[in-house]
Parts: sequence; C-alpha cells; structure tokens
Amino acid sequence: MTDLDPTDIEILKILQKDASLTHKQISDQIYKSVATIHERIRKLKKLGYIKRTVAILDRKKIDRNLIAFSQVLLNDHTAETLKTFEDEVIRFPEVMECFQMTGSFDFVLRIATKDIDAYHDFYRNKLATLPNITTVQSFFVLSETKSDTAYPL
Repeated sequence: MTDLDPTDIEILKILQKDASLTHKQISDQIYKSVATIHERIRKLKKLGYIKRTVAILDRKKIDRNLIAFSQVLLNDHTAETLKTFEDEVIRFPEVMECFQMTGSFDFVLRIATKDIDAYHDFYRNKLATLPNITTVQSFFVLSETKSDTAYPL
C-alpha cells in the first residue's frame, strides 16, 4: 500500500461500502474535487487496487439458500493435478470461491445451492466426477453472523 496516500485510502474505504456512489458524492464526503476523485479512481483501477465493481445480491432472494464449505483432498499433488482441479472446479456456477490450502485438505470451496437436494446433485454429478479426488468433507451453514466484503484499511 506504499503507492497510496490518505486520500486514496479514504476513496477505497468509501467504495468498499458503496461502489455505486458517484464521483460527486465521494468528493462531497472527503472534500476533494470531482476531477480529483475521477483521476484517483482511474489510477486505483490501473494499479489493480480496484479489481472490479459488482453488486452484492441477497442470496436468499435468488434462491441460494444453502451454503456449504467443502474441503477437498486430492490423491496426488503434482502441478498438473492441482491445475486440472482448479480449471475444472471454477467452471461450476455453484462454486463461489475456491482456495488452495495448507493442512489436511488441498482445497476449500464455498458452494451456494438452492437446497440440500441441489447440493446433492452438484456433488454427485459435478464435483465427484472430477479426477484425482480422494475425499470431500462438507459443512453446511446454519446461520450467518457476519458477511463482509470490505477489508480494513
């Protein structure tokens, strides 16, 4: 974050909370000109601090009521096996996140489906068909206490 000054950091904090704000609304909050805000945001995108701008949907309103965290263990750890797994699993729309991990399992997936039947279908017809999987252990979310997308700056 050495490229960032306090103005850049304030802009990032504001955008993490609400990226739909106009440059004018941001400029009013931090007392900078609209042109300055525009240029700073362009620079933050160019430098890769802002990867993309998205809308965060209410998963229950779009019928994604079940969240599972699935730990996946592969039977070997060659670069080719790991890459093949990653390339295949990211194609599944149910997989919201995929992390390669240290420890007892190789990957953790966050999976969103309509219900347990949809998860079962996903598991049986998609995930379990991938090569080199030894074990899948899944945990289902009962309640969500905190879900944040903003990093502390």
